[in-house]
Amino acid sequence: MRWWDVEAVQALDAALFGPTAWTAAMFWSELAAGATRWYVVAEGADGQPAGYAGLLAGGTEADVQTIAVAPAAQGRGLGTLLLRALVGEAARRGARSLLLEVRADNPAAIALYTREGFERISIRRRYYQPGDVDAWVMRLRPLPHLPEEPGEPGEPGEEAPDA
Repeated sequence: MRWWDVEAVQALDAALFGPTAWTAAMFWSELAAGATRWYVVAEGADGQPAGYAGLLAGGTEADVQTIAVAPAAQGRGLGTLLLRALVGEAARRGARSLLLEVRADNPAAIALYTREGFERISIRRRYYQPGDVDAWVMRLRPLPHLPEEPGEPGEPGEEAPDA
């Protein structure tokens, strides 16, 4: 996600989450937070955001900040791709576990997280407003081991550049 994505992503967030949507200032703040944050946007054929996701990773435990898919793109695997991107980035940054909160009344999201190996570890009562909806806190641990990036000098089969 880059600065030029904020307006369209915030509009999608508002359409999806109504009064609890992030403001543009919240997205700007996340992008400005630096090395501990990582955000990704999936664009549709029309160039508009079809989904987005964000990660907080600053140690051995990482957190999903947000993940969302536009209604027209739901049911096509985009949520899975976005979640796997977050898991991969958290692992690359050295995290050993990934946490998230999900609305207890969102069975589709809970099913996605469960399929991807997350387990419910606690409940936050009346976490989501309005309506006093509980949040399930879910965790993926351990994160999958990722191979080193291909093409790094010194890897088997790769020649190091001349010094």
